[in-house]
Amino acid sequence: MQLKLKDIKKDPRINSFIDQTDKYLRSLGYTDHGRRHLDIVSDRSKMLANKLGLNIKDQEITSIAGWCHDMGNFLGRTQHHYWGGMLFSQCYINEADPGQVSRIMQAIVSHDKDDLKILDKITACVIIADKSDVHRNRVLNKNLKEVKADIHDRVNYAVTDNHLRIDKQKKTITLSLTLDTKFTNIMDFFSIFVERMNYCQKAAEYLKYEFHLNINKTKLA
Repeated sequence: MQLKLKDIKKDPRINSFIDQTDKYLRSLGYTDHGRRHLDIVSDRSKMLANKLGLNIKDQEITSIAGWCHDMGNFLGRTQHHYWGGMLFSQCYINEADPGQVSRIMQAIVSHDKDDLKILDKITACVIIADKSDVHRNRVLNKNLKEVKADIHDRVNYAVTDNHLRIDKQKKTITLSLTLDTKFTNIMDFFSIFVERMNYCQKAAEYLKYEFHLNINKTKLA
């Protein structure tokens, strides 16, 4: 059995994990980790894989890992990447090609912690796709006073536009953001996103690319 994203999205087991994670993280006041985020990470992961010239099977694996990367959060935020990998294994290890399953597990487990070694391009694509998703639409709280008081909500809400581009000729991957500096400042962005941007840089380096960050049309990295 070859795993396909369209089938994974219909799997009641995976949907149950995603729904429970969404419910759990909403209760903690986190930004969106539900289907909006998963769609973006899955699509961006596949886009990067395609631009990098990965074959069709590996592009599919990358999109599946992007879709499933956060589903272990309901079992504990700190180790959610490990939980997600194990849940995926329990669902498919006896149903699909073990090699395919293990590569998806590897990407899920490695997407969140930069102390884990990046072993393949699939993992690198998922890391960049996940860490680059900062946007107003991730903020679930509708009370602007409370949003301003929480730095994670405030920074995400301040980002009104987000584009990720890869240039094969220049060997660059560029995240371009529009930041509403009336709502927050660039230092606030770096105070919570510097580790994520560093992880994007590490993943890009594995791909033999440079990672660039542009905020309000100014190159910062």
